[in-house]
Amino acid sequence: MLVTAGGTIERIDPVRYITNDSSGKMGFAIAKVAKQLGANVHLIAAHTDEAPPADLNVERVGSAEEMYEAVLRQFADSDIVIKAAAVADYRPAQVATSKLKKLGETMTLELVKTTDILENLGQRKSSQFLIGFAAETNSVEAFAREKLERKNCDLLVANDVSQEGAGFRTETNRVQIYDAKGLVLDLPLMAKEEVAEQLLKLAAERLGRRSS
Repeated sequence: MLVTAGGTIERIDPVRYITNDSSGKMGFAIAKVAKQLGANVHLIAAHTDEAPPADLNVERVGSAEEMYEAVLRQFADSDIVIKAAAVADYRPAQVATSKLKKLGETMTLELVKTTDILENLGQRKSSQFLIGFAAETNSVEAFAREKLERKNCDLLVANDVSQEGAGFRTETNRVQIYDAKGLVLDLPLMAKEEVAEQLLKLAAERLGRRSS
């Protein structure tokens, strides 16, 4: 099993960067529970609020491009891929080699798109069971179903991060899990490890059906 976690960092200069609010807690919970259930887990972690769970095979990365390269190295040998990381959609077009100095009242920063890792995996997958995540603030179901189809995921885990207890840096989450036919599970607010258990149970059931 391949799991990604945390938020990528896109450098502006040696002391500044663009990132997001992902803490890595959900990805860490998934990796921890998967190992407890007997999976061989490879965890790829970007910037996180805390150390990853003990006794896991952890590969640290920084940027979206570094995560993309790390994921591709593991993808062919993975049965289940769970992309819980929050990967930057854009990065600075130019990275300064020294600290940018304050020169005027405004500064324009040009951004360019990063590689869409999940969409790329959806195009490449053969037998892999691919699970994506979508952190939204409105129209959760519509955005989740569109993302699942566009990125060719087997399951898409969506949450409304504007809801109390379901956002970033919390110990709990409230998620909805979708497949190509629509809503599969609507989980109440619960600990992230409990969410991980429900998600992994569902993935195991789907893989079992596929094998039979």
